[in-house]
Amino acid sequence: MLPGAPLSAESVICRVVRVAGGRFAPGHLGELTRVVAFEMVDAVLVQTGRVQRRVRDLPARVGVYLLLAGVLFADVGWPGVWGQLVGGLGGLRVGRPSASSMAASRRRLGTAPLAALFDLLRGPVAAGWSGAVFWHGRLVCAVDGTVVCAADTPANLKAYAKSVGNHGGSGYPLVRLVALVACGTRGVIDAVFGPTSDGETSYAPRLLGALHAGMILLADRGFEGRELLGQLAATGADVLVRVKNGRRLPVGERYRDGSLPLTDRPGRGQSCALPDHDRDRRPPVDPGVYQLVTTVLDPQVPAADLIRLYHDRWIIETAFLELKSTILHGRVLRAKTPDGVAQEIYALLVVYQALRTAIVDATLTQAGTDPGCVSFTRALNTARAQVILAASILDDPTDLAGTMGQAALATLMPNRQLRVSPRIVKRAISPYVAKTATGRLHGPSYQATLTIDILTTDDWTTTNTA
Repeated sequence: MLPGAPLSAESVICRVVRVAGGRFAPGHLGELTRVVAFEMVDAVLVQTGRVQRRVRDLPARVGVYLLLAGVLFADVGWPGVWGQLVGGLGGLRVGRPSASSMAASRRRLGTAPLAALFDLLRGPVAAGWSGAVFWHGRLVCAVDGTVVCAADTPANLKAYAKSVGNHGGSGYPLVRLVALVACGTRGVIDAVFGPTSDGETSYAPRLLGALHAGMILLADRGFEGRELLGQLAATGADVLVRVKNGRRLPVGERYRDGSLPLTDRPGRGQSCALPDHDRDRRPPVDPGVYQLVTTVLDPQVPAADLIRLYHDRWIIETAFLELKSTILHGRVLRAKTPDGVAQEIYALLVVYQALRTAIVDATLTQAGTDPGCVSFTRALNTARAQVILAASILDDPTDLAGTMGQAALATLMPNRQLRVSPRIVKRAISPYVAKTATGRLHGPSYQATLTIDILTTDDWTTTNTA
């Protein structure tokens, strides 16, 4: 510093941190504690009989929040997760449990409290919303499945098998997760999981209790089995499902909008071509032929509207991406036993649902904001920072936006553009450039325009002349 130069100004930041008292202080989830409240966690612990008999350094409530924080900080071990929970509690006397103590706490809790917590939080998170969330007065939702990798341990291998393929299989035991998701808000209405020895359609009937009148369910090929479709329709919800190409269905005379009434069940079907054209004047992608069946018989709903709606089914893939890639960073589940895997998956679903609830709450404070325009990654990163700071734990619950919402609303994303991407293996084992049907792939997906042609050929139908 030069002689006589003035000293630089100093800034002092003083924060007030309001947390639970005593040994319960580390039990929080930052601002997300307003969604997963103390009272809610205490209620599920009482309900499942997991309340501690004596207060240790890790009371049962703190153990639940530790499990949830483990989802937010999947890249560090359990001692590191504990460090994040207590990092903002400087000046308070908090426990320093060992790794073995934390493992014992997780075993004492088991799966039941996390499952009960998810049961309280699950739902479409659509209160006060319309627009992109509803279609012709129906809540738009989709069902589909994905797989999650579990730790490669002998215990997990007894419950979850590895896949067998041409390139040596999966390498890790796989857990199949089948979910029912609200397309407008990405809220998880319900979810089930288990070994991959059972297919998605075997798990789907366990989601029937979450369906009811006033919903329309979007589903891809594989869910069009006659028995399953009958079970879905019996819930009162409408169904829009794609059937396999070449499947012949008994139909009557064609409606004016190009759809055909099914004669063996209530419903109608249509066959359509959906060619995608690149806005940058690249060669058009070959059109795909889709055969759709629906229980929507309202003449005020033309077939073209149903075809456009079917594209929303892909939103569930976005939800799976957020669960597996954004939150977990593609990491394998850390639990080494089947009970631990179930516990961790429920914790993952709880944290995801809490984030989605916070996002929708924030959009309610800014009229006309689509939840799909809010960056999930920004909300997640803000939630992590609030945990480290132990901030906004007991703030006013009527403040729907909060710090997370304000950060997310400040940088809204544009409305999602229609994009097209060839179906290829993006992390191929081969070092050579991936090839597609139209040539080598040199970049990411690109924006596209969509045209719909309702096919009038009856090649996919068996016309009923009786």
